[in-house]
Amino acid sequence: MIEEAAGVETLVDDEFIADWGHPPHVHTYHQFLFVPLGWITVTAQGQEYRLSASVALWIPAGIVHSSRFGEDSMIVSEAFDADRYRLPYTEMTSVNVTDAQRRLLLSRTRRSVLSDDAFAFASLSAATRASLPLPQPSSPLAVTVARELGRRPDDPRTVTEWALSLHTSSTSLRRAFRAETGLAFSEWRTRLRLNHSLDLLQRGHLVGAVAAMVGFSSVNGYIMAFRRHFGQTPGAYAKRSA
Repeated sequence: MIEEAAGVETLVDDEFIADWGHPPHVHTYHQFLFVPLGWITVTAQGQEYRLSASVALWIPAGIVHSSRFGEDSMIVSEAFDADRYRLPYTEMTSVNVTDAQRRLLLSRTRRSVLSDDAFAFASLSAATRASLPLPQPSSPLAVTVARELGRRPDDPRTVTEWALSLHTSSTSLRRAFRAETGLAFSEWRTRLRLNHSLDLLQRGHLVGAVAAMVGFSSVNGYIMAFRRHFGQTPGAYAKRSA
């Protein structure tokens, strides 16, 4: 069935899934998307969400979205009745998936009758999550970069400069971050810096000072990145935290 939503022709069922993904559509139920193998990119409301084995996504009922699948991706989708379940948020929400949660989700695919435990853990994770999902790399060189940036998020080195210091190529380092975290190096570093900035804002530091402390070259750039990822300005976040 096809409906009009916000001026966009959208599908309201799953009959039109193609090999490459799913065109704009909307559900009457809450959807939980998990990708134990490969990746999927979901686009909604002008924002992209990259899912991998460590980052899942809640899609509340009524949000128009589309998706692109990796060629060999395994996608687990669970639906929850919007009349029965109430999510603690109204926007698309990424969820960090731990090893224990991953095992739980995979075990559910082997059951003939599903319980509500996935809803319980995933909604709780999303409700309590303050920081952005930040999957960690696994190869030695990428781990070194991630560890150093964790200690010094304001480190200004580019991926090329990191590669030179580690005697590798920038291409290899970029590929490692993309393959192991599902994120480009620049996006991974931006998320790390934004996550570090949350604590500084909560402790009362001024927005301009926080931007410099976590490595943003301009206050405007920091505010724009913060708004894009959190849906509000850092100043508004600080006020709410206070």
